[in-house]
Amino acid sequence: MPAKARILLLLFVLHLVPSFALDDEDSSSTTLKSRFLTQYNSRSPLKCNKFPRVCHARGSPGPDCCKKKCVNVKTDNLNCGECGKKCKFGWMCCNSKCVSVMYDHGHCGGCRKKCKKGSFCRYGMCSYGF
Repeated sequence: MPAKARILLLLFVLHLVPSFALDDEDSSSTTLKSRFLTQYNSRSPLKCNKFPRVCHARGSPGPDCCKKKCVNVKTDNLNCGECGKKCKFGWMCCNSKCVSVMYDHGHCGGCRKKCKKGSFCRYGMCSYGF
């Protein structure tokens, strides 16, 4: 094998070998990590404020980012319609609006649970007690 080919092969192999760095988080440990692993800390999950696309991943609670957490502002009681807007006790976030599921005829006991015509919603049930 010519010398030039050996040098190129050696450079290619060295490029594939990860560079190692000392772990900065635990100074008492001398554990070595590759360059790729130092970029991602498995102990802390990815935050949506730095990586907003995380919220669109499969299994995410929702596509919106509020206070570094993925949420769905259409259904989240702590972020209803916008970040930080909380629904009162006994109310639920239905399609980005806080509604009283205890007394709302169109959302009786839950989102979009309508009572039949002529009945009413009491304590989250249609025509309760009558």
